[in-house]
Amino acid sequence: MPHNLSSLVPQLANHRIIVVGDVILDEYLYGNATRMSREAPIPVLEFESRRLIPGGAANPSTNIVALGSQALQVGLIGDDDAGKNLREVLTARDVDIEGLFSDPTRPTTLKTRLMAQMGLRFPQQVARMDTLSRQPINTETAQRIQHWITQRLDSVDAVLFSDYHGGIITSDMVDSVRQYTNGTILTADAQGSLEKYTGFTLVKCNADDAKTYLGRDLVTDDDFARAACDLFAQLSLNGGMVITRGSNGATLSQSTNDAIHCPAPKVSDVYDTVGAGDTAIAVMTLALVADATYHDAVMLANTASGLVVRRFGNYTPTATELSRALDTAN
Repeated sequence: MPHNLSSLVPQLANHRIIVVGDVILDEYLYGNATRMSREAPIPVLEFESRRLIPGGAANPSTNIVALGSQALQVGLIGDDDAGKNLREVLTARDVDIEGLFSDPTRPTTLKTRLMAQMGLRFPQQVARMDTLSRQPINTETAQRIQHWITQRLDSVDAVLFSDYHGGIITSDMVDSVRQYTNGTILTADAQGSLEKYTGFTLVKCNADDAKTYLGRDLVTDDDFARAACDLFAQLSLNGGMVITRGSNGATLSQSTNDAIHCPAPKVSDVYDTVGAGDTAIAVMTLALVADATYHDAVMLANTASGLVVRRFGNYTPTATELSRALDTAN
């Protein structure tokens, strides 16, 4: 691990980032698995506790704050208890929620997980119930959100799009931000919808999304290198294209004909991969704002994601934890 990475960590602080996307409230219901049900082949859980965590596009925001910068959350919630709870948990984590809009015709996206305590270090997920709307957001709400973002572009260092396909990030919205921005860094965790982010500074997707978008199998490092270059060219990016590959690290391209492999740290105790991608795009965005090289930005993100997968649920590493991990790797 290059020694200069540790010196970059303090530079991730004191920036202002707009985070746009599909905000989610992650609800975890914990219970002791006492017996099997007589009604069906499922365990009976006796309720113990409830935990609420910002998820979806709200997770990059909490990562940004944990690293010492300011996150301005832009998203859409319903006029319901889940929306109220999401506002509260974001405020408790010092995320600016002025750009969190409410639509009483839609529910707040809620992911409820039933977790069985079974004497292991981490509980086991038994089932998940999602509450969401698949309807496009109405035109008036979309215009209000676009106006809110464009009015603040001159006061922020970057705009990060976190696309969970919940309907808030439309092509018109992205075009509007791209039109009004003046040198502001634009990054996206595309999760498949890559075509919307043409001309961005940096776009990230995972290996499966790259395979699907390009319509071909990706196996070797050379396959991923060619894929990253092709995506860089197709999206006319002005910075970098990153394909994350889990334990195999990430592939970065900054041109149409050259790519490099950025290895991931060795992590032996992986418990949960939820949120690792959110942490990665948050760290990459902050690193680029801090004038880090694209390679260093990806390497920092790989290390931060390695900390996330060792915890259960969306976890937000602090600057101290990230510095310690980098120092340990040296």
